[in-house]
Amino acid sequence: MGTPLLWLVFNLFVLAAIVLDLGVFHRRPHKMATREAITWTLVWVGLSVAFGLGLMYFAGEQRGLEFFTGYVIEKALSVDNLFLFLVIFRTFAVDEKIQHRILEWGILGALVMRGAMIAAGAGLIERFSWVLYVFGAFLLYAGLHMLFVKKEEMRPEENRISRFARRHLRVTKEYQGSKFFVRERGTWYATPLFVVLLIVEITDITMAVDSIPAIFGITHDPFLVYTSNVFAILGLRAMYFLLAGVLGRLRYLTAGLSSVLAFIGAKMIVEPWLHISVEISLAVVGGILLVALTASLLVGPKVKG
Repeated sequence: MGTPLLWLVFNLFVLAAIVLDLGVFHRRPHKMATREAITWTLVWVGLSVAFGLGLMYFAGEQRGLEFFTGYVIEKALSVDNLFLFLVIFRTFAVDEKIQHRILEWGILGALVMRGAMIAAGAGLIERFSWVLYVFGAFLLYAGLHMLFVKKEEMRPEENRISRFARRHLRVTKEYQGSKFFVRERGTWYATPLFVVLLIVEITDITMAVDSIPAIFGITHDPFLVYTSNVFAILGLRAMYFLLAGVLGRLRYLTAGLSSVLAFIGAKMIVEPWLHISVEISLAVVGGILLVALTASLLVGPKVKG
């Protein structure tokens, strides 16, 4: 359904939203307060809902439901990203006042990289229909792996990106405010903030390997896959500051997300013999996430010891 005019108008809207958000409303480095985070989260969710309702009105209920299902999946998986970002920021002792700058550039990078990945995925599906079964098998494996394989403690400071950057780039020992690069004695140096940005970008790309095939399991329309991804990403920064204090309480989120991935993967594999409508898919995905979140809030965080 994505005509050239629709693609152009939507991307102009995204560009205008980013310019206003980063260049007007959030020019000063600061820690986003809870009230501000709630406001901006509601703004982005409201815009997403309005867009989905617009699709229902102009393109039909089916297209609107496909968008909403993809958006819910991507939004839920992005919460898992936020937990990783929180670990990265704490590991590298990134000041709360400049964390939003990392998230700004991380979001811009994510939009570009995910757009390229969606275009590649859509091209593969158009040429080779069997790729859908590969995506389905991968999602089923990813979901089961996430559920049954115990996660090792994440050590961002020891990963390959950090070691590569410090080995091949001139990196200052201390942060230089919100700067990614500084010039000292006629030589350019990267700052530790740039290293953190690299880790955040690679982490997002790694997570997108799960989320993008999952949305292709709901719709094959690249425009719907792209728009659902974009709307979920645009509100990611505000959601980070809103949820940073409670992420540790979501102990069953991983189980919920793994179940969602496994369900979408199985749906893609059995599609030739059993068609699962988008209405049922949305209900299943929403139900799984609701149970996971409710159980997490009722039981509370896992006690370390």
